[in-house]
Amino acid sequence: MKTYNIAVLPGDGIWPEVCDEALKVLNAVWKKFDTDFKNTIWYIGWAWWDKYKSHFPDETKKLCDKSDAVLFGSVWWPVDEQFEEKWKNCERDSILAIRKYLWLTVNIRPAKVWPKLAHLSVLKAEKIPPTWIEIVTFRELSQGLYFWEHTTFEENWELKARDICDYSESTIKHIAKFCLESAKISNKKVALVDKANVLDTSRLWRKVVEEVKKDYPEVQVENWLVDNCAQQLVKNPGYFDYLLTENLFWDILSDLTSTFSWSLWLLASASFNKSWFWLYEPSGGSAPKYTWLNKINPIAQILCVAMMLKYSFGMEEASKAVENAVNETINAWFRTYDIFRELPWEILVWTREIWDEIMKRV
Repeated sequence: MKTYNIAVLPGDGIWPEVCDEALKVLNAVWKKFDTDFKNTIWYIGWAWWDKYKSHFPDETKKLCDKSDAVLFGSVWWPVDEQFEEKWKNCERDSILAIRKYLWLTVNIRPAKVWPKLAHLSVLKAEKIPPTWIEIVTFRELSQGLYFWEHTTFEENWELKARDICDYSESTIKHIAKFCLESAKISNKKVALVDKANVLDTSRLWRKVVEEVKKDYPEVQVENWLVDNCAQQLVKNPGYFDYLLTENLFWDILSDLTSTFSWSLWLLASASFNKSWFWLYEPSGGSAPKYTWLNKINPIAQILCVAMMLKYSFGMEEASKAVENAVNETINAWFRTYDIFRELPWEILVWTREIWDEIMKRV
């Protein structure tokens, strides 16, 4: 029997509860596919500051180092108290820090419109094609505006700030090859999103992707300026398959595409480094006011498990079993409160109840 070690880092707010449900999915897979998963739950975020005086303790780093994958939740801090010691730089010193520590370089986030949830989408019905919509965004994680110099200084008796955006050819090539290889396998077209009419970093992206494209003649790659892309995503979302872009533009566009699915708690994501080590993370926030109320939709975290089975462990059949179980549960009209609209045929369920329905179908 094959054994995999998973570092489970729920974080703050609702995620310890939601991670519990996701781990039960792994237990079901273990029974069905004769694979053992050893899950070690540990700490990240503000909740353990009093014990470790860190949002990303050394013990957590050591756990990641000896694991085969990381299942992450989310972190949270009160905005109106963000400059107090316990909360200060919580996001930078937790989720951004773990991305940097693990050298995560690429993030993948699918945004999907399920047929039985199309009435919730911000898109008009005529904008949703018969085959429905699934837009996958590929984000470069390790460079760009987020990870270079940030300074605030005084000049000529005036306060100023400066943020530096920096990209290297090898970094762009790494994500471009992965994206185009994925597009080749799935027969999808790629939209390279940038601001090449202004930024030198964007011009470098275009140059490198054009070179990589020579190895993938069958893949259609189009260049899109980010402002035009944002507009066309709203006007004609069914046109797009894959979006390939840098850190900052992705952060904005992926929140736009997430509205097509309506609820962030339906959206999973995965990040990996050049050694093919993966971290899996739902797209929703920590929703602290719902902590341990058995109310939150666990589907995003469960789909993270499906991605982990596929990408980290090569268990395609198991991954598809989990995805199909989620699809069948949605098609059977089971709804948590975030996607419930009081239609006569909808069934309102709690966190553990929708997990029960998914498990029946795995």
